[in-house]
Amino acid sequence: MYAVIQTGGKQYKVAEGEILKVEKLEGGAGDKLTLDQVLMIKDESGTRIGTPTVKDAQVTVEVIEQGREKKITVYKYKKRKNYRRKQGHRQAYTKIKVEKIEG
Repeated sequence: MYAVIQTGGKQYKVAEGEILKVEKLEGGAGDKLTLDQVLMIKDESGTRIGTPTVKDAQVTVEVIEQGREKKITVYKYKKRKNYRRKQGHRQAYTKIKVEKIEG
């Protein structure tokens, strides 16, 4: 059984027991969250595709940790124009474990 969920503007294919990193969600380590943006569910009885979401479907997840990715450098440059801009960025993430898929 698996589901396709949407969180943080991205879509993820998830199964029970799976661990993944998503865009930052509110909550501390050990908290249980419910994601209700379920776009599709595939199980023994068949496939259900939502329009745009599957009615009465939800995915329960547990927050494992909150963190930030490695720093990336954003550098803008235009030759012969004395234009240089250097900027760093660290993206925040939430590591979650999928507990249960309901629907």
